[in-house]
Amino acid sequence: MNLASYADLAVDLVNTRRDEQDDLRDLDGLRALLSDRPHLGGRIAHRELDAMRALREQLRAIIVAAARGDADDAVERLNTLLIHHPVHPQLARHEGQGWQLHFNESGSIPDRYAARTAMGLAAEIAAHGTGRFGLCKAEGCDRVFLDTTANRSRRYCSERCTGRAGVTAACSPAEPRVTVPARERGQ
Repeated sequence: MNLASYADLAVDLVNTRRDEQDDLRDLDGLRALLSDRPHLGGRIAHRELDAMRALREQLRAIIVAAARGDADDAVERLNTLLIHHPVHPQLARHEGQGWQLHFNESGSIPDRYAARTAMGLAAEIAAHGTGRFGLCKAEGCDRVFLDTTANRSRRYCSERCTGRAGVTAACSPAEPRVTVPARERGQ
């Protein structure tokens, strides 16, 4: 079981809302989020959509607190989420493989999503602290990310924002140059 991938679920859900754009505006948006996660799928109704939006705000508050260096607030919020969405691990064996740890598949989609993301975030914080969570530094972007670089140097949520920031910096007016006449330079 790769708990880091469950931390990525939190980032994916939080980033479904950007400024005025909401990828969870309807049931199709929720289906798209879950489309490559069959273990989290199932029958989706409006109550699941509303619960996922609420979970998104809880996860955003955790990640933002961590990114801003407020580890105590992030952990307090995360512990609350862990209490409300307990994980029920179980061992399972697949054909030709040894025993693997899995999470129980019972509960609603939002409950399963919350339990997995809370465990992923908790494992990430326990292993690396809160310093790996970030807020994109690109102007106008409010997305979050998990910095997996060796030196914790990531500043942007995506290659797109990295490139956009580079173009913006390159196009910014340079500081005015002060020209010194040749005779004053001793020439």
